[in-house]
Amino acid sequence: MAASIVPVSLNERSYKILIQAGLLNRLGARLDALGVRGKAGIVTDRHVAPHYLRDLVETLKRGGIDSVSIVLPPGEQSKTLDTAGHILDVLARNRFERSSYLFALGGGVVGDLAGFAAAIYQRGMPFIQIPTTLIAQADSSVGGKTGVDHRLGKNLIGAFYQPKEVWIDPLTLCTLPMREWVAGLAEVIKYGIIADEAFFSYLERTMPRLRKREAAAVAAAVKRSCEIKAEVVASDERESDRRRVLNYGHTIGHALETLGGYESLVHGEAIGIGLAQEADLACYMGLCDRTVVERIRKIVQAAGLSDRMPSWQSTKIWEAMLHDKKVSHGQVVGVWPERIGQVRMMPIDERSFRRWHKAVHQETLGRRPLQARTAVRGK
Repeated sequence: MAASIVPVSLNERSYKILIQAGLLNRLGARLDALGVRGKAGIVTDRHVAPHYLRDLVETLKRGGIDSVSIVLPPGEQSKTLDTAGHILDVLARNRFERSSYLFALGGGVVGDLAGFAAAIYQRGMPFIQIPTTLIAQADSSVGGKTGVDHRLGKNLIGAFYQPKEVWIDPLTLCTLPMREWVAGLAEVIKYGIIADEAFFSYLERTMPRLRKREAAAVAAAVKRSCEIKAEVVASDERESDRRRVLNYGHTIGHALETLGGYESLVHGEAIGIGLAQEADLACYMGLCDRTVVERIRKIVQAAGLSDRMPSWQSTKIWEAMLHDKKVSHGQVVGVWPERIGQVRMMPIDERSFRRWHKAVHQETLGRRPLQARTAVRGK
C-alpha cells in the first residue's frame, strides 16, 4: 500500500509526513532522497530499543551509514537539560558534523529531546522524527516544537526546529502498552474539538474500534490529526497566534502533570482531564453550552480516560498554571471551546478560576477522588 503523504508547508523549512504500515522496512529510498550519508545518531529509549533499534541500525548499515545509538531511560523524567547534555556529549565525542543526521526513534519525550539536541548542536543539524507512540504520531512529532522540562514547569526550555521528515509506521503502535495507547487518544480527540466537528463525530462513532486498535480506524485518525496540525503550523509556525489553539486541554493538563511530578499522570491522561475540565470552565464563563461539555466528557470517558480533577487545591493548580509557557504578560491565556470544531483564546483571572474550581469541588464531594497511579513507562 502506498504511503499517505501530508505536507507541512513552511517555505524553505517545508517537509513531508509519510504514513504507511511497514514503512520502517522500506526506508532505503527515503535515505537516498534525503542524502543521508556518513554518520547518523539514533536517539531512543530502553522500552523502544528492543523492538525497533536493531532494524533501524541494519537499514542504515545497508545504506552505507554508520550509526551511533543513544539509549535513554524512558519517561518524562528524562526530559531534562542533563539528558540533552548527554546526547550532545555523545555527538561531540563521536565527531558528528553539522551535516550528520539525528534520528528520533520513540515517543514524544525522545522526539523533544532529540529535536532539541539537533537544534543546538553546531547551531543546527538535520533530524528525522520516527514516532512510535500514538501521541507522537498524531501530535508531537509534527510542528518543530523541541525542548525539555524545568522543575517549575513543562517545556519551559526549548526551540522551534523543524525535522527534515516525519516517518510514521502505524504498526509500531502494536507494541504500545494499553495505558499509553489510551492516553494518546486524548490528543486525537483534541483535534476534533479545536478544528473539525465532522472528525469529532467520526471519533464518537469509531472510539470502540480505536480502543481495539483496528488498523483502518487508527490510520484515519492519525492522518486527520496530522493534517489539522500541519495546516495550523503552516499558518503560525512559532505560536504567535493561531497555533495556540493546539494548547486546548493543556492549560490545566500541564499543571496537573507538573503537580504530579510527571509520575502520577502520564501526559495524555492529564490532557484528557484538561479537555473535559477546560470545557466545563468555558461553560462556567458562558462561552459554550452544557451540551458541548457533555459531548466532550462522554468521548473522553469512552476513550478510557478520566474526566475528573485530582484533589489538589485550586491555589496549587493556579500557581502551576502561572509557570506554564502559555502565560502572556502575566496572564494565563487559555483555549476555550465555543462549540465542537471552534475554540476561542482568551485569558482567565485567578478569581474566576478559583470560583469555578470551588463549584466543581462541591459537585464532587462525597465521590471517590481520582487516585493517582504509578506511571507505567511507555514506548
